[in-house]
Formats: sequence, structure tokens, C-alpha cells
Amino acid sequence: NASSDFNYASDLVKYIKTHYPDDFSITVAAYPEYHPVATSPSDDLKHLAHKVGLGADRVFTQYFFNESAYFNLVDHAHMAGVDVPIIPGIMPITNYKQLARFSDMCKAEIPRWIREKLMEYDQKDDMTSLQAFGHDVVLDLCHSLIEGGAPGLHFYTLNKLEPSDRLVHELFDVT
Repeated sequence: NASSDFNYASDLVKYIKTHYPDDFSITVAAYPEYHPVATSPSDDLKHLAHKVGLGADRVFTQYFFNESAYFNLVDHAHMAGVDVPIIPGIMPITNYKQLARFSDMCKAEIPRWIREKLMEYDQKDDMTSLQAFGHDVVLDLCHSLIEGGAPGLHFYTLNKLEPSDRLVHELFDVT
């Protein structure tokens, strides 16, 4: 039964590295605020270290809005022997209701000060101010991550190029 062959990402990493050791580059996921079904942050970290130990080449994180969660993950992962790049996941803020729904589902924290400001703009149906505020928040986050040594950024575009493209242009002065 093929649907039960890969119950966990580590099963797939192991399979690929066993059968196609030089044919693929493998990226695995991590949660800076730890996986919603993990029993504890340390348990989640063990699973990440296991996936990397099986041959993952890099890690993309779930999106987050608190850079200390990312840097905490990186520090603890390195102490656990994870020696591959851990690339932060970035979610541009364009729609409060959609962001809140996604964040609640995956247990990604939206800091209270951000949530309250987004709710205020959403209640006023002021999408221009909401998106401008969201852009500034994410741009500041990206700057902090880059300045703190993040090896790159992974954007969750949700099939919308413009918000991520604008961030990239402003971050890296791309013309």
C-alpha cells in the first residue's frame, strides 16, 4: 500500500537517499514555534535532527513573525547537530482573515501587536493600510533575519507574485 509507505517526512528522506543517493537535493521543514502535533519543542527538534541525519540538505521553516523564534530554533538545532542551512519562511501579509486562518491551522503565532493592528484595518475595510502595515512588518522581519545571519529567505507567495517581489526588490535593491 503506497499510501502508508511514507508516514513521516523522514521515511521519504530515507527512501530517496537509499535509492537515489546522488539524484536529488532534499529540503525538509521545521517549525520555529514547534510542530503543532509535537509533544514538546525538544521532541520536535529530535525529529528535525533525524531528518537531517538521514540526508536532508537544507531546512525551510514554517512562516513566523517573531525573529527570536527563528534564531532560537537555529541555535538549538546546531546544538543538536543539525549542520545544514536553516532558511526562514516568510509570509507576506496581504489579507488578515486568510493569514489568521492559516496561522490558527498551523499554530504559527501572530504577535498580539501585529494581530490587533491588522484587525483594526480589517474592521475598517482599509486594505491599503493593512497591506502597507503588513509590508513594513515583514520587511523589518526580513532585515532582522538577514542581519542576524539567515542563509537566505523562503517566501510563501500563495500564488501572488507582487508582495514577495516588492519585498525582494526593497531588500536587495534589485532593479
